[in-house]
Amino acid sequence: MAADKRYLILAEGRSDDPHYGKTMRGVLRYRRDDVVAVLDSTRAGQTENGVPVVGSVADSLALGPTTALVGVATQGGRFPPEWIAILRACVEHGLDVENGLHVFLSEDSMLRELADRRGVELRDLRRPPSELSTATGENLSVDATIVLTVGSDCAIGKMTVSLELDLEARRRGLRSVFVPTGQTGIAIAGWGISVDAVVADFLAGAAERLVVEGAARGDLLWVEGQGAILHPVYSGVTLGLIHGSAPQLYVLCHQAGLTEIEGVGGGPHPIPPLSELVELHERISLPARPARVVCVAVNTRGLDDVTARDAVASAEAETGLPADDPVRFGAGRLLDAVVGALES
Repeated sequence: MAADKRYLILAEGRSDDPHYGKTMRGVLRYRRDDVVAVLDSTRAGQTENGVPVVGSVADSLALGPTTALVGVATQGGRFPPEWIAILRACVEHGLDVENGLHVFLSEDSMLRELADRRGVELRDLRRPPSELSTATGENLSVDATIVLTVGSDCAIGKMTVSLELDLEARRRGLRSVFVPTGQTGIAIAGWGISVDAVVADFLAGAAERLVVEGAARGDLLWVEGQGAILHPVYSGVTLGLIHGSAPQLYVLCHQAGLTEIEGVGGGPHPIPPLSELVELHERISLPARPARVVCVAVNTRGLDDVTARDAVASAEAETGLPADDPVRFGAGRLLDAVVGALES
């Protein structure tokens, strides 16, 4: 990723939405220095995490953006009419555009023609490499320790946990690498494959390629987890990622207070006890690479400090594993558990 990239994050109508603004929030947290403005006409003149919010692409130009990043999820993954106008304005003003939605901007003939005339790039972060294939077994010979974050549900912080552990490991001088498997992680790290856009037969092959590339970058790989193994909709991507990345270790992620998988019909879909999730993930690992859960990352968002510490203590007592909230209380204890597992 170019060192001089300066982001205008497109978040029209969604810059204050913690769920649909996930990409924006991730980039603001982990690439804050590269962001010059957030575009949201409903909040123009305000700030988001210290970054000015502007009302139009033209208003951002004085801040010197080079790249516009689609920072939100839209309904059905498609762009409403007002967004088409925003995207055209970005291209007309000479900004490259990065897009993490399932709809590829590079396949929009009108936008593609305009981008060609203006000499800018349309980068679809979810577009998988064209030459992917099935896994070969190279994942089992990677000269690195592979740690995969897995979860009790989707959208509970697996990427964030991976990033926090990577930051803490690098602070300690370890050759640590965050391995991105989704569009937000790719926007943050500048490389990776969005595995949920890969043909099912090639998903494990994509995960294998990621850990092979990660091992060329460092010795301790934090693979960003996707989905949840018991999620009725997204379990397929989770299992493919487990078998393709072939981790030695897992970090189990859970949101405190969550008792049922959210956002799916035909339920109920209860979340089993954490101790059962530990056993389940260990049992579905590759027989050629048995993996174990070494700690539990607890998302305590929305809880006061006392209740949050109680939730962490409860997870630790139930599983017998070290637990903590790496965002709220720091990633030190969880990293200690991983390093300790490597040394044992």
